[in-house]
Amino acid sequence: MWTLTPFVTVSYGVKKAFLFLSVLEFAVGILANAFIFSVNFRDLVRRQPLSNCDIILLSLSLSRLFLHGLLFLDAIELTYFQQMKDSLNSSYQAIIMLWMITNQVVLWLTTCLSLLYCFKIVRFSHPFLLHLASCISRKISWLLLSTVFFTSFCTAFCSWEVFTRPRATFPPKLLMNNSTERNWRMEKFHFIHSFLLCSLGSLPPFLCFLVSSGVLIVSLWQHMRTMRAQTRNSCDASLEAHIIALRSLVSFLCLYMVSLCAALLSVPLLMLWHNKLGVMVCVGIMAATPSGHAAILISGNAKLRRAMNAILRWAQSSLKVRADRRADARTSELC
Repeated sequence: MWTLTPFVTVSYGVKKAFLFLSVLEFAVGILANAFIFSVNFRDLVRRQPLSNCDIILLSLSLSRLFLHGLLFLDAIELTYFQQMKDSLNSSYQAIIMLWMITNQVVLWLTTCLSLLYCFKIVRFSHPFLLHLASCISRKISWLLLSTVFFTSFCTAFCSWEVFTRPRATFPPKLLMNNSTERNWRMEKFHFIHSFLLCSLGSLPPFLCFLVSSGVLIVSLWQHMRTMRAQTRNSCDASLEAHIIALRSLVSFLCLYMVSLCAALLSVPLLMLWHNKLGVMVCVGIMAATPSGHAAILISGNAKLRRAMNAILRWAQSSLKVRADRRADARTSELC
């Protein structure tokens, strides 16, 4: 049977490098998502009309700010408080449960974004699909409320599943008898079971995301085939919209799969193999993926790109003014 060497503890240098990486990922994620949130929230405060895409991006960036905070708390808890040979303490279990719920919210919101892209870009001919596209475009707020309702149900279920089972405090490994060690193993089994059961809530939005992304891919293929048949110019607005939407969705799919694999791998690393270094690597991967998708969203959204260019121009002009002032001060000192 394949086993891993149990890294029950890690060196001070590894802890320091892991915390530095966690702080860096936290800062990048907070800056990227706070930028998306502030640009759309500014328009909301100014009572400017927000598009459906802007509303979803506003909600998505807010949930990811909370997600980055949870992952940073996870890194601190893992580094300083949680011992690999001990049972999971309540605070660490709460962080893991909140991460699962917030991750489901992010997945639901990205699914709403993919559905919006699909029904705005793809040209449907079937009457039912046309009616469905019209309903989603007009009632995006109800779609978001449905997301909140489903997530609240998952939150209640996961809270009951994780925190209502009986808990016991276990002595150190050397003092364990057979009964205590059996209870400890049962508690680990219950936690793994609860984690996998709560993760099933991500299945419906993930399937909807795959379907809408697949429809966009088929639509892009049909559009390119039509363009080749009509020998049209490759600089087409519909083609560009397809590519921007698919770049956002495919990148999220790849990053989400990487994050999901890291999350699923971290559970046996934590509960069965007691490999602290492996759990740290998984947490680092899980914290990096939301930041990468936020950067792709900024590059693919015209309003966010304009706001970013305005900030860069302001920063460049401010640096130039400071440099001119320093040059004038040196010139006056010489005179």
